[in-house]
Amino acid sequence: MQQLTGMDASFLYLETPTAPMHISSLAIYDQSTAPGGKVRFKQIIEHTSNRIKRLPILSKTLVAVPLGLDHPYWISDGTFDPEFHIRHIALPKPGDWRQLCILISRLHARPLDRSRPLWEMYVIEGLDEVEGYPKGAFAIFTKMHHAAVDGASGMEIAATINELTPDASQSTEPYTVRVDSKPGTLELLARAQINTIKQPFRFISVARNTIPGVAKMMAGLRSGDLKRVTDLPRTRFNGKVSAYRVFDAVTFSLADVKAIKNSLEGVTVNDVAIAIVGGALRKYLQSKGELPDKSLAAMVPINVRSDSDKGTGGNVVSQMTVEICSHVDDPLERLKAVNAGTRSAKELTNAVGAKTMTDYTQFIPSTLTAQAARLSSRWGLINQMKPIYNCTITNVPGPPIPLYNTGAKMLSNFGAGPVMDGVGLFQVISSYCGDFTISITSCREMMPDPAFYVTCLQDSFDELKKACGVPAVKAPRVRKKVGRGAAKGKSAGEAAAKKPSSRASRPKKAR
Repeated sequence: MQQLTGMDASFLYLETPTAPMHISSLAIYDQSTAPGGKVRFKQIIEHTSNRIKRLPILSKTLVAVPLGLDHPYWISDGTFDPEFHIRHIALPKPGDWRQLCILISRLHARPLDRSRPLWEMYVIEGLDEVEGYPKGAFAIFTKMHHAAVDGASGMEIAATINELTPDASQSTEPYTVRVDSKPGTLELLARAQINTIKQPFRFISVARNTIPGVAKMMAGLRSGDLKRVTDLPRTRFNGKVSAYRVFDAVTFSLADVKAIKNSLEGVTVNDVAIAIVGGALRKYLQSKGELPDKSLAAMVPINVRSDSDKGTGGNVVSQMTVEICSHVDDPLERLKAVNAGTRSAKELTNAVGAKTMTDYTQFIPSTLTAQAARLSSRWGLINQMKPIYNCTITNVPGPPIPLYNTGAKMLSNFGAGPVMDGVGLFQVISSYCGDFTISITSCREMMPDPAFYVTCLQDSFDELKKACGVPAVKAPRVRKKVGRGAAKGKSAGEAAAKKPSSRASRPKKAR
């Protein structure tokens, strides 16, 4: 039995009926590389069940403390059934990229069942008309609650479930799991009482360690050496979210992104990603007549996981707030401004200590936080509050070498994150085998036309690439139509093709 940390538990407390707090991944595979050229659903169940032996967090359920007096516990109760969590579905016709986005939007919008281990996996067939992929390709869409994993630990899980070769041997050892004795009400209340007694002493210890960093930060703010991002403009993404989601993605060449990075001294790949998003949001909001004069800002998670934290699951993450410079028209100047802003944000974070926020989350009051989140959502209080950031941008680097699942080669990997009241746009930056992908998740009412936002991302990348002098490589001509608007009431990701476009019907790799 293991108690959740304050950081992990906070994702349970912040969850509301319209804002489930899970993260998801979408991987597309080519089964022609598997032995015999075919992968059966039964093989995927057996393979995943075998790998879960190394991932105990995937077989544990939650046990709540009575009256919410303390953070919940993870427990292995012996009822875990892999076949409940791994499901087999087919993509509805016409089976193209647009239809896949609609399906992913719907699956991602559904909350996880808290009475079972907090994850689900969907094996999706019928992708024959998704342009850019071979016939017989299939997808695996995996949802895991943010209370159990963050981006980094999610990648560790993906690395464990997948393999480095198509012919990796499979263990025939039967699946077993160690069963914990379920704690009774009195035991949980006693543990809560002991933790309550210890809390003041823990707080004093954390505060004592924090004082030098806070003093350094305050001195830096007074002198002007450090800058805090404040007084942000309100956008369409900073209100109350609905229960409906949209999903889409665009893929660029990682070599081009690195060439942009190398064109300016001190610029990072993360800076390039933020500058692309800044340009895209500028175009998107400008098209709506809603572009603020001031820059938007993004919450950027920081992985503070040490070597000793690897393989433990959960969340070991801090964050910084970065201006995305959406008010800057020139793409090169925007990149320079983003680079200056991220350096300033890192200095501010380092002054206090990147793990300080993680240390303080253990003191989050469980019942109060959960009730506050529900009441705020019910009453729409977020509409009366100033945003602390406008969107989320998280960078989850993947491996530069191919991965395989039951012999099938992974061709692409995308991500989806939680959106919540006040932060209705989540963007996952990921890399895999020379691809650099930006995946977007948003509230359907806030972004009814996700395909148009993908076009904005593509245009922003093209302009930045040209401004940095990165030579263009002529890409094969691909024909398709992309919707620039979705009729209200349509499903998430469903953008009807109102205007013709030359964009690819899957996330196009820019050359």
